[in-house]
Amino acid sequence: MHIFANPGRFLSIAKPLTPWLGWSGAGLIAVALTGGLLVTPPDYLQGETVRIMYIHVPSAWLGMAGWMGIAVASLMQLVWRHPLAGVAARACAAPGAVFAAVCLATGSIWGRPTWGTWWEWDGRLTSMLVLFFLYLGYIALAAAADERGGEGADRAAAIFGLVGAINLPIIHYSVLWWRTLHQGESISLGGTTIAPALLWPLPLSALGFTLLFGAIVLMRMRAALAHIRVEARLRRLAEA
Repeated sequence: MHIFANPGRFLSIAKPLTPWLGWSGAGLIAVALTGGLLVTPPDYLQGETVRIMYIHVPSAWLGMAGWMGIAVASLMQLVWRHPLAGVAARACAAPGAVFAAVCLATGSIWGRPTWGTWWEWDGRLTSMLVLFFLYLGYIALAAAADERGGEGADRAAAIFGLVGAINLPIIHYSVLWWRTLHQGESISLGGTTIAPALLWPLPLSALGFTLLFGAIVLMRMRAALAHIRVEARLRRLAEA
């Protein structure tokens, strides 16, 4: 990964890769949602409400993947002092928080006709809500570190990003550890309980949203590096 430690080398790769990821993701999302909303049949139990899974499931995946990105980048920042690690962690935070919020919102909408309630202090729902609050905490801590400056403040944000990853296995295994309203795993290495007629748009949707997430992260990293360059140039002009 240290091959990307040079910002110029990173930008030379990120600049052409960003639109490729963005447009490919948007195309896959369009195909998946068109198929999921207009082509697939309604579920025999949940009816038309099952169609929300084409947004809910990718949002849940990316809400968790976003924090995994923060944790990996924080580890690289703390252990290897990778110069772009802090930038990458901060770039993952806002889109990860948005996807976590979308997951909670779509889950609540899906739960109302399925469970008869908008919210339940269920293991999966509660741990996902904790993840959303962790995102807000990280964003605030990283902003304070950027404003205050200094290695100590930046290190505190990285430690928070790494410790917060403890919540990820709790989210994943919550449906196995506790009695819960939330259904168990529908897709696993052993197969799936989702009918093939309903399943096919889901991987397209998950891949499309993942590519779009990657494009957003790269755009945010590029913007952050541009901001750093401008600030450095202004400081040099002020000292001249």
